[in-house]
Amino acid sequence: MSHTETGPEPLVRRADEVTYEDVDAAAGMKKGVLVSDADGAPHFAIRRFTLEPGAAVPKHTNEVEHEQHVLAGEYTVGLGDEEVTVRAGDSLFIPAGTVHWYRNDGDEEGAFLYAVPNGDDAIDVVDED
Repeated sequence: MSHTETGPEPLVRRADEVTYEDVDAAAGMKKGVLVSDADGAPHFAIRRFTLEPGAAVPKHTNEVEHEQHVLAGEYTVGLGDEEVTVRAGDSLFIPAGTVHWYRNDGDEEGAFLYAVPNGDDAIDVVDED
């Protein structure tokens, strides 16, 4: 790909080039960074997460908004006081500061794309008191 005179270079990242890492706060969840500011993307990062059967992500908030698109499986997402079942093809918008969580009670791995603005994002786990 050639360099552009007005901004960052285009990028094609192949699926086999993505490294997946365990997410510390959620056993059974993995994260792969598809595109980020490290690649020259000036505004947004795209990540791919997987949720193994039985995986659960605790209630938490993020300092920044995020948008998600479900790629595979079926799992439960908590949004504030609501629980919704999502499946491949569904999309979500989670505003900054919204309490949310995930649980995969199914037999298949769940997977979703996750877009966030570049920059710092404080993640706070919500106490279960």
